[in-house]
Amino acid sequence: MAIYSALQSTLHEVEPAGNRTPTLHAGIIMDGNGRWALGRGLPRIAGHRAGVETVSRIVEAAPNLGIGILTLFAFSSDNWLRPPVEVGELMKLLEMYLAKEARRCAENGIRLEMIGRRDRLDRTLCAAIARAEAATATGTRLHLRIAVDYSARDAILRAARAVKDLSRESLGSALGPSVDLLIRTGGERRLSDFLLWECAYAELVFSRTMWPDFGPDDLAAAVREFRGRDRRFGAVPPAPVRLREAWLE
Repeated sequence: MAIYSALQSTLHEVEPAGNRTPTLHAGIIMDGNGRWALGRGLPRIAGHRAGVETVSRIVEAAPNLGIGILTLFAFSSDNWLRPPVEVGELMKLLEMYLAKEARRCAENGIRLEMIGRRDRLDRTLCAAIARAEAATATGTRLHLRIAVDYSARDAILRAARAVKDLSRESLGSALGPSVDLLIRTGGERRLSDFLLWECAYAELVFSRTMWPDFGPDDLAAAVREFRGRDRRFGAVPPAPVRLREAWLE
């Protein structure tokens, strides 16, 4: 009981941003763009374009829901296996997003950071990333992390090679903050090599909604679901807790 109470006192209690500084770290696997488009008789790239608009809406809503860090899975290292035309269009969309949103992020206190490899990205895209990161570096309202050419297994391997004294603490510090809430849209139920270390104790929420249709209300519902979870971190609760489904709906 004492151990459980001590652990509970350290947990993030998510409240509206007006009541306290946002502290929740949410990660989102933005899945379903292609299927959303094909289901409407459109090319897959149309789904990716619609997905970019969803990103803007979710980023705007996140701080008001108590989210202080938002990590979005935009392009995995395995996505290089997709048709070159689709990959090229995705990279153009990312560059356009940075050009369009960097100023608005800066004006709204949003710090933008890219995680993942950059050595395989086009130089113009790398320059756009650097400009956006520099322009938003002082943002404190939301830390927006976008994973591009990202593999969690590769990230763990690079971090393990880089740290001088390997330990759980040093490796965790090199990789980044622990995830509290992990959301995957599109109906699939897997992590797909996304933030594997950081999600060790994340609460998982799966939505059947395709990413282009996922809105602020859906994000709010996921945060409410997170608040209702009993996070024990291996300890025993003082009383039996109700089992909750991983599905958002």
